[in-house]
This record gives sequence, C-alpha cells and structure tokens, in this order.
Amino acid sequence: MKLRIEDNSLRLRLSEAEVHQFADAGRVAAVLPLGPTATDTLTYALERVETEHFRVTYGAGAITVKVPAILANQWTGTDQNGLSATLLLTESQTLNVLIEKDLDCRH
Repeated sequence: MKLRIEDNSLRLRLSEAEVHQFADAGRVAAVLPLGPTATDTLTYALERVETEHFRVTYGAGAITVKVPAILANQWTGTDQNGLSATLLLTESQTLNVLIEKDLDCRH
C-alpha cells in the first residue's frame, strides 16, 4: 500500500492483493520503520467501519482512514477505481482523502 501526503490531502493506493485483503478482512495496514526501535514506526491503515462518514484518526504513530462499509463494499466489489471525501477538520480547514486501486502495481 502506498501513502502520499501533500498539503491538505492524503492518498492511499492499494495493490490488487491489498484490495482483496481489505474486502475479506475489512482492514489493510502497512508499517514504515522510522528508527532503530520497534516503536519508531508509522503505521498507516485502511479500515471498513459501520458509520455513515469517512474519518481519519491519528495517534500513537498510526494514521487510519476509516471508510463506511457500504462504500467500501461497493468499491471492492466493482470496477470503481477510487473513493474520495473532503473532511471538514475545522471551520477553515479541510482534508482531502483519496483511496485508489493500483491494479497496474507490480511490486
């Protein structure tokens, strides 16, 4: 799974195997080592949840994008390439979230 963060946007790109894992388990995650100890990591994950809205949580070295189950199931079960949402963080700040299938990914 690829993570891209730029300005006020966050994008996840999943390989075909990761899309299948997300469809089956409701969660897919990757860990990026950032230092010499096991706790020096950044975990980023995509999670299916039983809510009506996209959410992004951050804490304890983990970023989790939470997708409503109805949208997640539609996305994994069809040819639809992406899901997107604009989250209102404050009155003047938004976060654009994009989740894409990276089906041409060979690594």
